[in-house]
Formats: sequence, C-alpha cells, structure tokens
Amino acid sequence: MHSNTQIRLWSLAACWAWVAPGCTGQISEPRGQVEVPPREPLVCGRDIAPGRAPLRRMTRIEYDNTVRDLFAPILGEAAVPQPGQGFAPDDEALGFDNNADILSVSPLLAEQYMNAAETLSEAAVARLDALLGCSVVIEGEDPCAQQFVTTFGERVFRRPLDGDDESSLLSLYSVVKTASDFETAIRAVIEAVLQSPAFLYRPEYGDPATANTDHVRLTDWELASRLSYFLWRSMPDEALFAQARALTLHTPEQVAVQARRLLADPRAEAVAVDFHTQWLGLHALENVTKDPDVFPEFDEDLRSSMLQETPFFVQQVLFHGDRRLETLLTAPYTFADERLARVYGQAGTAGGSLSRIDLDPSERSGFLTHPGLLAALAQPDQSSPIHRGKFVRERLLCQPLPDPPPGVVVQAPEVDPALPTRQRYAQHSADPSCASCHHLMDPIGFAFEHYDAIGRFRQTDGDRPVDATGEISSDSPELATDADGSFDGVVELGRTLAQSEDVHACVVRQWFRFAAGRAEESADVCALDAVQTAFVAGDGDVIELLVALTQTDAFFFRPPIDFGGAP
Repeated sequence: MHSNTQIRLWSLAACWAWVAPGCTGQISEPRGQVEVPPREPLVCGRDIAPGRAPLRRMTRIEYDNTVRDLFAPILGEAAVPQPGQGFAPDDEALGFDNNADILSVSPLLAEQYMNAAETLSEAAVARLDALLGCSVVIEGEDPCAQQFVTTFGERVFRRPLDGDDESSLLSLYSVVKTASDFETAIRAVIEAVLQSPAFLYRPEYGDPATANTDHVRLTDWELASRLSYFLWRSMPDEALFAQARALTLHTPEQVAVQARRLLADPRAEAVAVDFHTQWLGLHALENVTKDPDVFPEFDEDLRSSMLQETPFFVQQVLFHGDRRLETLLTAPYTFADERLARVYGQAGTAGGSLSRIDLDPSERSGFLTHPGLLAALAQPDQSSPIHRGKFVRERLLCQPLPDPPPGVVVQAPEVDPALPTRQRYAQHSADPSCASCHHLMDPIGFAFEHYDAIGRFRQTDGDRPVDATGEISSDSPELATDADGSFDGVVELGRTLAQSEDVHACVVRQWFRFAAGRAEESADVCALDAVQTAFVAGDGDVIELLVALTQTDAFFFRPPIDFGGAP
C-alpha cells in the first residue's frame, strides 16, 4: 500500500482536473461589479425576481454534520470522526457564521480539508464491504468500484454524477489500483470527492429549461439541499434524495411536506438552538469575566449552567411547547439546575440537571431575563445599560447602530455605591458627541436595571431603589417603530416587544439571513412580506415561520447565471 503522500497527489490531481471545469463561470454575481438596469417596482404575486444566490461553502458545523450523515450508515454515528471541530473558525457577518459573502478557503483550511479527507477515508475503508455495498469476492473489484462511484458519488455531490464526473473518478480508481491496490484506489476516490468544490460548496445552477431574463428555478436536487442545509445544516437524507430522483420536489406543496418532516427530526432542534445561540450572541458568555470580589459565585460551573439554560429553553418552547415568539419573550418559567436556581433566588428547587422552575412573573420575562444573557451584556463589576439597550435595538429591532465617533473612549463609569447606574451614565446624555447614539440605547437598557451583572434580581442599586423606567424612541423617522413608548422594567418591555410587528419582522429577517446565507435586499421584499404575513397569521408560531420561508420565490428561484460567454 502506498503512503498518504502518494494518495494525496493522486486524489488532488483528479479532484481539480475533473471538478475545476465544472466550477468555471459566474455562480453568483460579484457585489458592486455588475450594473443592474433599472426596473419597475416589484409587484408581489406577479413578478419573480429573487435576490442573489451566492455560492455557499460549508461551515464547520455543516461539515461535521454532513460527514456524520454520509458515513454513519457505514461506521455507526458514534464512530464517525468530527474533524470540523478543529477547523479554523468561520468568520461571522450579521451575527451568523454561515454568511456566504465572507466564507472563503484559506491555505490553512484547505490543508485541514485534506487531513480530514484522509482521516475519513481511512476510517471508511476499515469497513470495506459496508462502504462498497457489494462483495468484492462475489462480484469483483471493478464492478464494486463502479457501483461505489455511482452511489457514493451521488450522496457526496448531492446530485447524480454526470458522465465526466463518473469517468474521472473511475479513471482515478484505475490509475491508483494499477500503481497500488484496490483499497488504496478506493481511498483515493474518497479523498478526491471530499476535497472537491462540488462537496465543500453548494453550487446552484438551476434548471436551464426554466431560465428567463429574471430568474431560473432550482432543480429538485438543489431544492433538496436547500431544505436540508436550512433545517438540518446537513446533507439530504435518503427520503429527500428519493423525492429528487422522482422529480417530486418542486412544488410549494411538495416542499412544505418535506419541510415539516425535517422539522420533526431532532436535527432541526439542534439547528434552532444554533440559530438562537448566534442571534442572541450567547457565545459571548464563553469569554465573559466577572470581578471575583463582587461576584464570587461566578465560576466555571455557573458559566456552564448559564450556557445551557437559554438553548434548552428555546428547544423546549419551539419543539415541546407552544412554539410562539411571545413565549420566548415573556415566559415566567425557565429550566435551571441548582447552581442557576440560586441566582434566581430559588435555592433547593432544582437538582443537578436542568429542570423546569416557575418564576415570579413580575420579575422575569423569557430569555430577556436569563442570567446568561444578562451576564454577557454586562461589565465585570456592574450592569451595562449600553450593551443591553444595544442588544434590543440590533437583535430584536434590526436597527444596527454606528460605531462611536473617532477619539471617543468607550469606558464604563466607575462604580459608586452612593449613585445608581442611571445617574452614573447621565454623562452620555450631556455630552453631544455621545448623546446621538446613547439616547437610542441607554433608555432601553435602563429597563434592565433590576438585574445585576450576573442576572440576579435586585430592588436597590447602590443606596437607592432601582429606577427601571425606560423608553424606546428616536428623533429619526427611519428608526421609529411600533414598539416606541415608555415602560417600567423588562417584564413590561417583553410584553411590548412580543406584540410588536416590527419585532416580528426583525425575527423574520434574522431567520431569512440565516437561511439564505446573506443579507436581505430589495429583491427580497415580496418574500419577506409573505413570510411576515404567515408569521403574524400563525400568532407568532416560529415553526410556521420556518415553513413559510421554504414557500417563497426566494427559496425556489435564483437569478440567471452569467457564464461570461462560456459554453
């Protein structure tokens, strides 16, 4: 048997020789380089003009999920290596790690893909008969290789192999087998396909028979991948592949049936948890520090409990509860272990694992008052109206705020036991260079002042009673919302946000960004309106929102591809 180095040379040569021609041309129009002629405003229900469909690379999570589902039938799920956990971190944009516009392949990541392919191929050929799906002794090496290339190649590329694909892979197999042996040849094929752009990316060319000047409909195979990577962050399963083969996955009704089936699978629960973890910025809690003199109870065990609470709460509400956004924002209950229960002031009400505890509805309001989120949006030694107000503006109202003016040093005021937070932050309103932004954040953040820097409820701040009155307002019509107005405390704020159509629209936009792997744009207005209408009609049912996203023109179509004169 030849060395890994020799297999690398064979598989890489084959990979780029046979895949590169299929990846020429313009898959997605380069931003800022294409002049789009002016057109009349879209008429929803009549016009189909989908936004960009950028070429999407797998994220680390998607890579591990995909190889898990690809090799689990052969190795068993627990035995499948998960190399993506060690890949270079994915860049983030708009709060998410799957934005296609910034996901590139660095030399380091390319090497990690190569190493991962070697690890996976070595594990797979250890179960050769299960991998091939036929007996070499009975049927022969070459017939088994032919069958393997066809069936495994279809699953890896998430579409049937064309003639060039198949001949290139079989040629690679033949060359390596002649120079080495059968097992090495199969390994070379596996490593080649696992490093090919057709696996690592999700090309979407559409059905050329449906193309016109504005759009082209995706193929059934491409829709299968859009569904599975949206709702599972992984490859299609055999049921989706079967629908694609039968060409029965191209109507809204057919897609909706499959979307609901995928949402009933535990893999969808993991994706919803992942979305909320990223949307709410909960990863920030992993690096939060607290002053041990002020908060001695904040240790790694408490951090761990906080990191588990909100994801588990989301999972329970969306998949084992009423599925409503209002519940996420206002529920007077949570899931806590004993460590976290003490932060809630309910020592002795929970055990060593997360279990439901009921909370005082005058003090707690859904994830807005979860200690982990509050701790992430606070300073090491004090609360932070800035961070908490900015969170509401940007994450729940989709209103990104500008960076501080040049030369402005962002620093929390010194803690003064004699002065409550509201007074110590008064300088933001008095200083003209600060006021323009801080009046958009601080008045909202003051509503969170009943919660200290680790999320404990308090009635006093310093030597004075907490003043948790707040306000959402703006001098700019562009920033006005239907949630504008005053409130007292987060419980009242939570109810206001839960009833706001602007908040519902923001949640729709956040899910759209996550599903499409890009920011929304003018061409998406009809899709967003349709999903918003369905979300409101469903009384804020988040699962119905996800199904509605799969029913839009933006999901079924992409702009036509300009190959720049290529045949």
